[in-house]
Amino acid sequence: MLTLRLPQALLFVFFLSAHSASGSYPQAQNVTWKSTNFKTILTWEPKPSADYSYTVEFSVVGGDKQRNPHCIRSSVTVCDLSSSLTELNAYYTADVLSEPPLGASSDLIEFPYTKSPRFCPYKDTDIGRLDFKLEVSEDKKKTTLYVADPLTALFKDGHQLKLSDIFSDQLQYKVTYRKNQSTGKKVYNSKTNVIELTDLDQGESYCFNVQAYIPSRRIDKQLGELSHTQCSNNNNQSFFKVYSGGVIAAAIFLVLLLVSLIITVTVVCYRRKKKALKSGKERMPLQTV
Repeated sequence: MLTLRLPQALLFVFFLSAHSASGSYPQAQNVTWKSTNFKTILTWEPKPSADYSYTVEFSVVGGDKQRNPHCIRSSVTVCDLSSSLTELNAYYTADVLSEPPLGASSDLIEFPYTKSPRFCPYKDTDIGRLDFKLEVSEDKKKTTLYVADPLTALFKDGHQLKLSDIFSDQLQYKVTYRKNQSTGKKVYNSKTNVIELTDLDQGESYCFNVQAYIPSRRIDKQLGELSHTQCSNNNNQSFFKVYSGGVIAAAIFLVLLLVSLIITVTVVCYRRKKKALKSGKERMPLQTV
């Protein structure tokens, strides 16, 4: 009976040993790419304990794996791969390995890992919010938007690349505009970052938003983040267009209230003064003849 159970016991001990070794290095979870203007970060969970660390291996799909020196046996859960993904049109994957902490060793030959989704910098990076300057011509017939060309996280020959350096003529701009205090919107697409609008009603104030637009991408990645709203000033606007009826009514009420208060105080002061003069005359002694 003992000879029959011995192999089973050894197998059980081996199972516990292997389970304990792999269990001390839990696999990474929620491995995700986060990228804006080619600033590309790989993130995952959970934060490791003192008993293990993480190493990131990445490669072009089907290519040899590489390691970023800043993401080897690390205790953090992020890895900046912006400068490592040099082939912008290629698809990449990354493995997050759970390994012993820096300076420690293990008997394991292969460490548990979690693979990331595929990622293409050119097609998948998000485009951030654009800044622009608004200028209205003196005759109020033309409004010009000057859109800034944002910097990316990429460098070439010591020169930091701008968005237009990478996307070239694929980069366009979507302008959404409306009359001030109106909800009706119009859209204008421009191939240049100097955008002239001449179809606006003269003497009206307009509000503008701008987005980067890359039509060659898939639909959910074509538009960048919406800019902050900027509105043109209109010094010739009617008083009743600038201010709503409620604001005008409140202003009239305050003026009337102030006038009433001034009149009331004036009347009260006049009556008190008159009463004081009358009281003073009554108290004066009669002069003898």
